Amino acid sequence: MALIDIFVLVVGFVALIKGAGWFVDGSSALAKRFHVPGVVVGLTVVALGTSAPELAVSISAALQGSNEIAMSNVVGSNTFNLLCVLGICAIIYPVPVDKEIVRRDFPLSIFITAAILLLTSFGSVCSGRFLKEGMEGVAGNVSRGIGAVLFAAFLAYILYLIHSAKGSAQEDAGERMPLWKCAVLILVGLALIVGGGQAVVYGAKGIARAAGMSETLIGLTIVAIGTSLPELVTSAVAAKKGETGLAFGNVIGSNIFNLLLILGLSAAIHPITVNVASVYDMLILIAASLAAYAFSVSKRKLERFEGVILVALYIGDVVFAVMR
Repeated sequence: MALIDIFVLVVGFVALIKGAGWFVDGSSALAKRFHVPGVVVGLTVVALGTSAPELAVSISAALQGSNEIAMSNVVGSNTFNLLCVLGICAIIYPVPVDKEIVRRDFPLSIFITAAILLLTSFGSVCSGRFLKEGMEGVAGNVSRGIGAVLFAAFLAYILYLIHSAKGSAQEDAGERMPLWKCAVLILVGLALIVGGGQAVVYGAKGIARAAGMSETLIGLTIVAIGTSLPELVTSAVAAKKGETGLAFGNVIGSNIFNLLLILGLSAAIHPITVNVASVYDMLILIAASLAAYAFSVSKRKLERFEGVILVALYIGDVVFAVMR
């Protein structure tokens, strides 16, 4: 095990934590400065920023014409966000759920996931054909047309959020942070988050190889989790700072962005093949979404015990992915 890998891993985690702190502070101050609810900032600025690694990976693969990874990257990241990020945040600090997210954004993310599954693999799912094929069998595809529709839906969603933010402006009597300082904290924090996430993935890969882990296992665990580290650290730091609306909004916003923006752009550049494994993963994502949604609406907040259940479900999902 190379010492350089351990050093890079540690430096990456330090950059992630420090960057997340600055990013949350800057985003929160920006929301107060423009009288925008923190949950809206979480659904937009923070969600887009923390989705940068997934966007970079998927677009790079699409430009190279080998973007089958885009589907697994998006579905895997969304499952991690719902079960692990929300679960860990709830364990750190019970997370109150914004009623607007429960009414509008959370159901929207579930609907989009189900719609993508049916639009791309309708015949295979309805006939049950995917059950008879191997995991690498083809179940459908995300065409350029579907990609364009998803991207158009993303633009419409952003415009709607901006419009709704104007109607929910909130006054803040406290001292406001200068705009330039908000921008510096957000940009420097985001750079540290993205750079730290890449460093963690690089260091963890080296350690995993030294420990004899296979490339497939590394991809299913370290790389998938690595691209979601920004959401995890940012939401955890936000929850610890009491910015629970920003924390929850970041998770749901990131999931919607992944489905509409990342999948849409990737497919518009190059059609995405959907294999049987991705069908199973989308079905698991829908089930995970329904479980997290049920917890969210039960008491209008996620309790620590519910957070433990969500994390346990994610561990079970990883075990299933490795064993299949």
